[in-house]
Amino acid sequence: MKEYNITVVATNNPKIIKLEANHFLAKGNYEYKNIDEAKNSPLAQQLFYLPFIKTVYISGNFIALERFDIVEWNDVKDEVAQQLVEYLNAGEPVVHEDITQKKEPITVYAEVTPNPAVMKFVANKRIVPAVYEFKNIDEAKDSPLAQELFHFPFVKEVFFDENYVSISKYDMAEWEELTMQLREFIRDFLADGKEVVSAEALQKSKESTEQASTQTQYDDTSQQIIDILEEYVKPAVASDGGNILFQSYEAESKTVNVILQGACSGCPSSTFTLKNGIETMLKNMMGDKIHEVVALNG
Repeated sequence: MKEYNITVVATNNPKIIKLEANHFLAKGNYEYKNIDEAKNSPLAQQLFYLPFIKTVYISGNFIALERFDIVEWNDVKDEVAQQLVEYLNAGEPVVHEDITQKKEPITVYAEVTPNPAVMKFVANKRIVPAVYEFKNIDEAKDSPLAQELFHFPFVKEVFFDENYVSISKYDMAEWEELTMQLREFIRDFLADGKEVVSAEALQKSKESTEQASTQTQYDDTSQQIIDILEEYVKPAVASDGGNILFQSYEAESKTVNVILQGACSGCPSSTFTLKNGIETMLKNMMGDKIHEVVALNG
């Protein structure tokens, strides 16, 4: 049985708190204004027995609660979180979701990339909040979708960003033979409402981003390079099914080190893109501070 932990998160609205779980609680999004509306949610019904609960929201891996003015959250939030942990760890149901409900209407189309070994599959919805790259099935333990994709013998690497999946293949087969099969598989996976990445992976990504933003302090030149990459380079690279990350700036040699991901990694045209695109742009915008751009994995 899963063991649940709850983290209390403040929101911009002082009347609402967010209770984040380390596992998914529901596939859909639910809002209840009173106990009568909560007939399909035993958890929400339990919460409404607390006299200060005004509204219950359940979505993904969190529950948000709106209070009446008779209490302050600081006085009751720990008790509410503890009750929630005990309820979930007792194996009680959160929401009785209709297993016969219609699948979510999802469309997925395939898009070629400059890298002949990589195909980009674009969905009509956001599938991940951050970038995820998996080089093999062992790295994909926190991604149900990536794990299933690696069961196809021709899948070499998997990359997620926003609303698309980039798949790198081995040379054992041609895209003409594979594209339709992969497109339909990804579409059906998303339409079934399955997790693309686990709640644990989402939390790790969130913590990693927050830690990086608080701990990493760049010099002015590095920060200027990062800003240029974010504004001018990343959108173009993402449209080709890849990503670029700033790694470091060597002031003495005036070298910019970057990491290429997704379709950009191992792409035959990546050297041309680096030298004639990114390097030229940085030189034009930053002058003699830039000598060259090097991809550490290019």
